[in-house]
Amino acid sequence: MSQAQTVDHSIWDGLLKKYVHEINGGQATSVDYAGFRTARDELVAYLDKLSSLPVDEFDALSNDAQLAFLINAYNAWTVEFILTKYPDLKSIKELGSFFRSPWKKAFIPLLGKTRSLDDIEHNLIRGSDRYKDARIHFAVNCASIGCPALRAEAFTGERLEAQLEEQTGLFLMDETRNRLSGDALQVSSIFKWYREDFEKGWSGVDSLENFFALYSDALKLTDQQVMAIQKGKIEIEFLDYDWRLNVKK
Repeated sequence: MSQAQTVDHSIWDGLLKKYVHEINGGQATSVDYAGFRTARDELVAYLDKLSSLPVDEFDALSNDAQLAFLINAYNAWTVEFILTKYPDLKSIKELGSFFRSPWKKAFIPLLGKTRSLDDIEHNLIRGSDRYKDARIHFAVNCASIGCPALRAEAFTGERLEAQLEEQTGLFLMDETRNRLSGDALQVSSIFKWYREDFEKGWSGVDSLENFFALYSDALKLTDQQVMAIQKGKIEIEFLDYDWRLNVKK
């Protein structure tokens, strides 16, 4: 497969546009899992398509096309995972056990191995030297209210840069998860769990404070507030995470 070729994500794109509903202009989304259940054959056909891609053909894709593939795979298999028990669950955490996180369950046939969601996110995406993009945290969706929105369209290699940038801005604009409150910048726990990813030098950013400065418009920060954050005069606090299912009411 040549660099010019890409994987067809049109089935997934159609499902997302039909069953994902935007809230506040896309700052958050809710998912119509009941609708997804009626179209499960289409979802499974898409997952089978992803599973059938050989490793050598994946490696021949551009980096953007690879990353779009992996993000879509993570999100689509998360929806399928929820459907295995929906509507009899209130959180993805119920799909795990006392001994094993749901994200560590190996059930995904992808790129020559049976993988878990953690394997896709932490090994194929974060653990790879190919991508190094902190914005992936606003693209992968863990089926929870606290998680960045499940985008209502598929990611594609051709549009990945614009899509990641938009997802990042939309998440940071959501004052239920990121906001300045008094002398503290209260942000999602994502920034605590994956702080190292935001300090690895993506886009010249080497600290969490500088990442927030880069997106000061989305956070509605003044120049003075940005300077105060960078000087450590505004404390960064991490908000509790809402693990309830991101289901359409």
